[in-house]
Amino acid sequence: MILLVQRFGELLRKLWNPRNFKAHVSPHEMLQSVVLCSKKRFQITTQGDPIEFLSWLLNSLHSILGGTKKKNSTVMNSRIGNTFQGHMRIYSRKVLPVDLDPREQEALLQTEEYQETSVETPFLYLTADLPPAPIFQDEMKQNIIPQVPLSQILSKFNGMQEKEYKTSKESIVKRFEIRRLPPFLIMCIKRFNKNLFYVEKNPTILNFPIKNIDLSDILSQDEDVRAQHPNTTYDLIANIVHDSAGADQGRRGTFRVHILHKGTGKWFEMQDLHVTEILPQMITLTEAYIQIYELRKEDSQKSQSA
Repeated sequence: MILLVQRFGELLRKLWNPRNFKAHVSPHEMLQSVVLCSKKRFQITTQGDPIEFLSWLLNSLHSILGGTKKKNSTVMNSRIGNTFQGHMRIYSRKVLPVDLDPREQEALLQTEEYQETSVETPFLYLTADLPPAPIFQDEMKQNIIPQVPLSQILSKFNGMQEKEYKTSKESIVKRFEIRRLPPFLIMCIKRFNKNLFYVEKNPTILNFPIKNIDLSDILSQDEDVRAQHPNTTYDLIANIVHDSAGADQGRRGTFRVHILHKGTGKWFEMQDLHVTEILPQMITLTEAYIQIYELRKEDSQKSQSA
């Protein structure tokens, strides 16, 4: 796995070398190391899921560079942990059986098995859920493409909204509370669901601003936690989009990425070797799959200097 770090470091040094002789950089050696270190899980000639590759890459680099999942350990020695890792507290409780009478339910509530438990865990990215797409068509006999604001799907992490997770044996209600926001926040919008026949895609459009995204609403209400976050405003710097012909196509479509060039403030769309400039207004009309936000440092620096 050390080969992955070496090839990744070489690629970054070539990209940002001001004395580079050539105007282009080949990532072929980096891709070969990915195939080798992932044991052919990710192939150069086969399109994969970006979030699976990103999760594998970040976790691999994080562990090799000295990071760990434990809170009070060498996690801060990893550059990946310093950049992308946040912390959340997960509250869980079992759902009471419906077929019991009130007395039996009250008795079960007093047992330890049905008490609410909490565990604090780190995360490298957040997975946000989209509301189910409508099944029926509108008056024009066309499929309705719903829209949902970013604040609605982020309310999953405000520490108050509960969601039920069902298994074959039991049902568990969970709620998530953000305890630490990272400098760079990665969010994956869960668009793909596997049913009995195929992988189905949710075409819901996500309405999101590109700048000045305040995430203080999803941060824990603990005073100590809020004191450690003088600034909670983020700006979008990358947006990965999935295009497909229909909902039943699943992941068989194509992926595009929108990247902000911070030097000029312009947005560019990249797909394979094609790079074109794009208006920021067009980014919000796409079916976003993965988004990367950068924490603003201007407000926090002003408050410290004051």
